[in-house]
Amino acid sequence: MLTHTSRKGEKKGFREDNLAMLLDAAHQQLGGPVVLVWDNATSHKDTAMRELLRARSAWLTVFRLPPYTPDLNPAEGVWAHLKKSLANLASCATHQLANTAWTRLKKMQYRVDLLDGFIAETGLNLNPP
Repeated sequence: MLTHTSRKGEKKGFREDNLAMLLDAAHQQLGGPVVLVWDNATSHKDTAMRELLRARSAWLTVFRLPPYTPDLNPAEGVWAHLKKSLANLASCATHQLANTAWTRLKKMQYRVDLLDGFIAETGLNLNPP
């Protein structure tokens, strides 16, 4: 799990190399095309990220959400659910909190009904045209 420690000059969030590994692993595991629904964060539009996506365009389709549309982003439901589950947690150290969050996210991935609910909450139709 990546934890951000606010080091000066260090890029925050999910880096290009992390995304490349995730996309390549998803493509290999799924054995077919991958669809990425992307918000408009600044880091998602920079040159390095555009090149990374372009290099995988044979099997990767990217749909960009309109600016600031948390209601259309299923990941918002995931984070809201995680934050609610951590509300009364009193960790003594950052690594304890990170480990707990990681464990709860890992457990979520096996709850297909919960994940389907996050997608259904958006009202988006995921059936290809």
